[in-house]
Parts: sequence; C-alpha cells; structure tokens
Amino acid sequence: MNIVTLKTNTFDAIVIGSGMSGGWAAKELTEKGMQTLVLEAGQTIIPERDYVDHLPVWEVKFRGLRDRKYEEVYQPMQRHIGDEWNSKFFVNDVDNPYTTPADAPYLFLRGRHVGGRSVMWGRQSYRWSDIDFEANSKDGHGVDWPIRYKDIEPWYDYVEDFIGVSGQAEGLPQLPDGKFLPPFEMNCGEIAMKHAVEAKFPQRKVTIGRTAILTVDHKGRYACHQCGPCDHGCITRSYFSSINSTLPAAQATGKLTLRPMSVVHSLIFDPATRRVTGVRIIDADTRQTMEFHAKLIFLCASTLESARILMNSATSEFPNGLANSSGELGHNLMDHIFHSGASGRLPGFEDHVQLGNRPNGIYIPRFRNIHDKHPDFVRGYGFQGRAARETWSRGADMPGFGVEFKNALRDPGPWHINIGAWGECLPNHSNYMELNHDKVDAWGIPTIKVNHRWGPNELAIFKDAQVTAAEMLEATGVKDIVMSTVPSIPGECIHEMGSARMGHDPKTSVLNSHNQAHDVPNLFVTDGSFMASSACQNPSLTYMAMTARACDYAVTQMKKGEL
Repeated sequence: MNIVTLKTNTFDAIVIGSGMSGGWAAKELTEKGMQTLVLEAGQTIIPERDYVDHLPVWEVKFRGLRDRKYEEVYQPMQRHIGDEWNSKFFVNDVDNPYTTPADAPYLFLRGRHVGGRSVMWGRQSYRWSDIDFEANSKDGHGVDWPIRYKDIEPWYDYVEDFIGVSGQAEGLPQLPDGKFLPPFEMNCGEIAMKHAVEAKFPQRKVTIGRTAILTVDHKGRYACHQCGPCDHGCITRSYFSSINSTLPAAQATGKLTLRPMSVVHSLIFDPATRRVTGVRIIDADTRQTMEFHAKLIFLCASTLESARILMNSATSEFPNGLANSSGELGHNLMDHIFHSGASGRLPGFEDHVQLGNRPNGIYIPRFRNIHDKHPDFVRGYGFQGRAARETWSRGADMPGFGVEFKNALRDPGPWHINIGAWGECLPNHSNYMELNHDKVDAWGIPTIKVNHRWGPNELAIFKDAQVTAAEMLEATGVKDIVMSTVPSIPGECIHEMGSARMGHDPKTSVLNSHNQAHDVPNLFVTDGSFMASSACQNPSLTYMAMTARACDYAVTQMKKGEL
C-alpha cells in the first residue's frame, strides 16, 4: 500500500469517532492541553445546510413518504428508522454491508458523519444506580463491574452540568437524581395517569422524562421552543449533540484537528513497547492509505465498529484481535428489548389542547426486582410514553374529501396514551460479532457478521411488560387497550453494547475500570463497547460520563509517565 507518513501526522492523542463518546473525548483531551486528532469515517454535517427541522412536508420531494426505490437498493436495513427528512444521516448499506445468520436477524442502524448518532439520538438521559452496577455479581450473569455508583457519580454531575438535562428529582434508589434544568411539563392526560397509577401501585412512579434538551438558555445554547421535529436537526442547538456542544468546545481550544472522510482500517501496535503507536486510515474520497501517530488512542467508533477495528488490528500475539488476550472481544453483545407495552383511548379532557410539540414524554422507572423478586426473570424494565390528542394527520386513515372534511380536521381528536417498555438484556457470551473476510466494504475492509438472539429472560421481561402496561392504562381509565405483541429485532433499539467489556480480571474482560485496555495501556475504549451489563435505562449519559472520567485518568497517567 502507498503509505504516507509525515511529521505533521503526529499528535498527542487520536480519537476515533466524533459522536457521543468521541466528542467528549475531543473536548476533554484538548481542554487538558493535548493536540488531538479526531478521525471520522464520514462527511461533515453543516447545520445551516443539513438540518431541515422546519422544512414542511410539501417541500420535500416525496411528501415525507421517502424514496422507496432508493431505499430498497441502498438502505434496505437503514430504512427501518427515520424518514425522508433525515434518511441522509443513515449509511448506505451497499457501501457499508454487514451479515447475520438467516435465523437471527439484527439491525445495525448507524450514521457515518461528523457527530455520529449524537445527531439522531432520542436524548433520554438516565443515571445508573448500584442496583445496576451490582447486578452481575448478585445474580451471576456476566462479570462484576469494576466500578460502583460512587465512582461515576461526580462524572454524571460534570456531564449533566455541561450538556443540560431537564428533569424532575424523585428520590428513587433505582434512578438517582441528577443536576437538572427545569423539567418539561406533563399534560393533563399524563397527570391523570400519574395520579391513578401511583394510587393503585405505590411502588410505581410516573415522572417526566429526563432529556438532554434545554428548557432554559444554557452554556451559549438556546432553550427549546418545542417545534417538535428534533430528528430533522436542531438549528437552535437546543438538544445535545457533539456538533452542538462538545466539538465546538474542543475547537475553541485551538488544539483540535478534525479529519472527516477518514475510514479507520486498523491500529498500529508496537510489540516491543506494548503500545499502540498510531492509526491506519483509508481516505474515503481518494482511497489513499495514511498513518497518523500519537501516544494516546481513544477508540469511540461505536460498539460494533470499535470491535471490528480491534479485530482488524490482529497481530501474531493477538491473532483474534488487538488487546484480546481474554478472548472476550466481540462477545457479550446486548441491546434493549422493546416494542412491549400498550396503548389506548383516554376519555374526557375534550376542553384541553396542547400547544407546541413537546420533545419529551413520561417515564416510569423500573419497579420489577427492586422491592421483591419476580419468579420468571431477573433485572427489569422501564416505560417511556406520552399522552396526546389526535391531530389532523388522522385524516390519512379517514374517508372524506373537500371543505367539510378539512374543517373536521381542524379540531383535535380524542386523547390517547401509549407506553412502551425498554427491557434489560443479559450479557451472554453466545451473543457475538466476528469479521467476515469474504465480504468487504467499499474500502476493502472486512465487514461484520453479527449473531445475537434474545434469551428466555429477555422474552419473559417482554411478556411481563405487556401485562403491566395494560393494567396501568386500565387503572387510568383508558379504553380500547391494545397490547404490543412483537418483540424488537436485536439492534433495533440502537443501544448496542458490550463488545469489549470492562472487568476486574484481564482473563475475562478487555478493559479495566478506567476503560483502559488490559493488554495495551495507551488504548482506551469509551463507547458502548465497555458495558458489562445493559441495565434498562438509555445508556448514552453513562457513555459520556465514563469518557470524561477515562480522559481525566489517561492524561493524569501520561503526566506521571505511566503511559
């Protein structure tokens, strides 16, 4: 290969990936004085050009129905999520293929661009508690977490203070309170549900969601004005993304070099020093191979991509992937099982209407296996949902035409409530990914083959959540209740975790308590790869807090001469 290596290609640190974790690594390392290169496989996102949050349906080519011929060919997997406005944020499946066994489908939904999936995420931000960090050791699934809540609590504070998380303190042991901005308000239907559910089920709490969307101006960003289509972009920067927040902070230091269109091929390992010395990339445009060098590497490419890079960096000492003396690299994949829950019509409140489009819903924290032991499964689940009135869009399924039909849609329809469960997935060595050398991507790099199936515990959680959702809606007075019956496909929740788990023992884990590779001291992995269990809360807040914590540790160790 034509290798181009220049002195100008040497930095103090290299961060691979520019999303949720990569953005935080860039911010923390540059603010600590390190000349930092951020490598991103895809293109730059320019909000003024690429965000279309206020582009109405009649101004998009297919009126919001998407280019289905294009999707059938180029996005057969990615089309499971998003819409015509934001489909451009998801990858081309032809250039970025992956494979699964015929009997075990998996959805790998991803974006290759500056900001990664922090541009498209749901923004729900929940802390873990020691109930989560101690679960593996108590019920025997997976390996014990090498940290506890007290280790990450100050970093949750640190991250929440910067990104801005709105929420309501509730004093629950299973869901620690954070440093909250003022919460969004619950509407009349949700308040009715809160009163009914908490009266009949005292151990269940209905609260407003905790979300990384500003309710007041914060850190130079504007408060949300509740226009609603967050997944089309946010020109006011009211929701957190690395483009909106951490990358600009890194840029402000003058120590950031951001290189988009840089597809990472592998890491360069020196067996004499037992250190990673650099990163080999393929320029996405020119196909030229280049090397960049640094004393510190942060791998933040996402759970499956980071494991893929480590596997493709195999050496004679690590034939199954760099830093993989444990044999656990690529194993213990997890995602949250969802699509369980219920919905129905809420009578009354015809004199109440909602103004705006609140970018948040309600949350019912986990209540199973907190105060008692469920006979059918370990761990648990939490619910997210909302109450809302039917809008003019209901006309798509109504017969009618002309002025009278349109006038009938001016008034909102009845209230409805829906709640859906996010269930914990147990770590399981048999859920894994591997390299597929027979199928390469557009840049000639071996692709991923994923083998992930729901186990009996996940399916039992799914079944129980159907029942509890329906009983809470019934207690609220909801009519025509319909339960969700088809589990999500693994990967569909886009909460993939666990491919390079942390642990106490290098024989059973890839990373230590500081996200540092047991086998390669100057290599840190801080995306979802490090997770030793999944809990049932949305995981991104934990990724960010652990990234900030790992950066602090890494720079401290470098200053001591330990790296």
